[in-house]
Amino acid sequence: MKKILVAAAFFTFCFINAQTSGQLANNQMSAGGANNDAVSYLLGDIKSGNEKRKIEENDIQGSAYTSETFLPGKLYYKDKLEGDVFYRYNAYMEEIEIKNVDFPGAPVRGLQRDKNIRVLTPEGKSLSFETFIDKKGLTQNGYLQELSRGKYTLYKRSDVKYTQPMKSQNSFVPAQPARFSKFVEYYIQLEGRNRIDELELKKSKLLKLVAESDREALKAHMKERRLSVKNENDILSILVFLNK
Repeated sequence: MKKILVAAAFFTFCFINAQTSGQLANNQMSAGGANNDAVSYLLGDIKSGNEKRKIEENDIQGSAYTSETFLPGKLYYKDKLEGDVFYRYNAYMEEIEIKNVDFPGAPVRGLQRDKNIRVLTPEGKSLSFETFIDKKGLTQNGYLQELSRGKYTLYKRSDVKYTQPMKSQNSFVPAQPARFSKFVEYYIQLEGRNRIDELELKKSKLLKLVAESDREALKAHMKERRLSVKNENDILSILVFLNK
């Protein structure tokens, strides 16, 4: 059994009001990690997650995190490197947790939801807070991981759904424990267009998102290579073609 949610003590390490996004301290980085004074400007309590934090189940199947372990990353504010950190992403709370050193008991802090802040993953991919349009046409805010950049930029959103436990109704219907279920979505942004749109996993939906001048060539390329938008590697291959 896993204890999924972060204890209340976690929030005592969150600093500065979430609305603050001013200039960072100009101190030098400490060896092996980000400077504490500088990084404190990037930290804060994400108040909109309070309702989600009320879940106190200990016997939840699955995980709220994309990775249970903290991974090495680089913390940026705009284009300025603030230092090396260890991070993990709580997809259910939509919150990035960081610490300066990777050992048990080290203080864990939460990043502000600020579009100027990003974490560079070990693979060199940027994880940042963005505004995007979902397949229902609704404007959403959340963390997106950049997979490919060019004329067309591809993003991946990792999300988690919480399902409450269900008691057994009778001897034929077993009880169901609470669980976290992971799923992913993909988003595309066309260069020069100030919006990020969800890519539904259908060829016809993809073609509607690309520029009209690219559609015929893309259809021919997908047919020749037998590419499918239901496969992430194929989607990346499509983006390579579009960005030539």
